[in-house]
Amino acid sequence: MEREKLQALISLLDDPDEAVFKLVEKELLKEEDLRTDELENVWETSLDELMQNRIENLIQQIQFRETSRKIQSWSTKESVDLFEGFFLLSKYQYPELKEKSIRSQLKKIASDVWLEINNRLTSIEKITVLNHILFDVNKFSLNANNLQLPQNCYLNQLLETRKGNAISLTILYALVARDLGFPIQIIDFPQNPLLAYIDQEVARKAMGDDYDSNVLFYINPANNGAIIGRKEIEYFMKKNETIDESVLTTPCEDRKIIKLLIKNLIESYELVGQNEKVNDLSFIAGLLE
Repeated sequence: MEREKLQALISLLDDPDEAVFKLVEKELLKEEDLRTDELENVWETSLDELMQNRIENLIQQIQFRETSRKIQSWSTKESVDLFEGFFLLSKYQYPELKEKSIRSQLKKIASDVWLEINNRLTSIEKITVLNHILFDVNKFSLNANNLQLPQNCYLNQLLETRKGNAISLTILYALVARDLGFPIQIIDFPQNPLLAYIDQEVARKAMGDDYDSNVLFYINPANNGAIIGRKEIEYFMKKNETIDESVLTTPCEDRKIIKLLIKNLIESYELVGQNEKVNDLSFIAGLLE
C-alpha cells in the first residue's frame, strides 16, 4: 500500500461513524504486509481514546494473523521443531516475546545439567541429575492449586513462574533432554504424557521395528520426573482396561503434543469464559488438522 493512502486510511480511524470505520478497517486488513509499527506510532501520539482502542484492536488482528500463518507453516513441515511450535503458541498471547531470550533460558538449564554429568553415569543417573536441576534447583512443578490456569500453557510463563501443567512440563523436559542428547520420546499416556528413555544400542539393532523393547524406563515430568518401570505401567494398565496398550509402543509426534497443549488451552479459556480466546485457538487448532 502506498504510504499516502495508508496515512489517509489511518487518519479516518477516529471517524465516529461506525460504518466508515468498518470500511477503513477492512481496507487496512486487506494489506498482507501491513506492519504494526505504523499503527503503534499513531497510537502513541493520539489523544483520542476511540482511535486508540480501534488501533489496539487492529494491531491484535494483525498479530494474530501473522502468528496463525507461522503456526500453519510450522505444522506443514516434514520435520517440525518442538521448540518452535511451543514458542509460536506462546506468541499468540505474548506477541512481543523474543525467541533469543527464551532459548537462552532453556540453554542455561541444559548447561547446568551438562556440567553435572559424564559418560560414566548410567541412563538413570543422568536423568536423576536432570531432575535435580529442573525440580530441586529451578523449582519447576505442577501448578496443582490452579491447574486450569491458561498461563500454565505458555512457555515464557512456565519459565517465569516455574509452574505448569502436565503437558507443558513434559514439553519443557523434552526440550532440555533433547538439547543434552538424551534419547527420549514423548508418550501420549492417558491422564498425562510421559517420556520414554530409549536404549539406543537395542534400537539400532532392532531398526525401530520393536520400539516397546527399546524402552529402558519411563519418566513422569508432572511428578518431578519420577522414573517408572514397565511393571508399574503394566499394573496401571490392568486396572484401566479401557486404555489401549499401543500408546506405550507409539511415540507421540511433536505436532500432536502441541495440538494437545492447544486443546488444553482452549478448555482453560472456556472455564474462565474468554470466548474470543476460545475462538482464536479453535481456529489455530483447525490449521493443524
